[in-house]
Amino acid sequence: MSFLISDALAQTAPTAVQPGFEGMLFPLGILIFFYFLFIRPQSKRTKEQKQMLAALGKGAEVVTTGGILGKVAELDDNFVKLEVSDNSFIQVQRHAIANMMPKGTYKTLNSKKTKE
Repeated sequence: MSFLISDALAQTAPTAVQPGFEGMLFPLGILIFFYFLFIRPQSKRTKEQKQMLAALGKGAEVVTTGGILGKVAELDDNFVKLEVSDNSFIQVQRHAIANMMPKGTYKTLNSKKTKE
């Protein structure tokens, strides 16, 4: 039995082959995939949101992230005063504006409320 152990100790470890450029293709491919799948679309949405907030003006019809529809009455650097119904105003932070609605949306929905 001792002759088997000595043979096992005498063997040298196989030499490891260092991966070259080919070994880096798969990790780089994964990084590029995640960039186009997650990072790029998110940065595009952020850029569009900033442009929309910069174009915000008095009289614009907007929806907040909480789902409140209103017409912009006043603008500040940080806050927006929204008219949510006749002579009812709320103030929200500027970044809480989610979407700008087409002109006439606010008027149409308010006229439906008064008819009911």
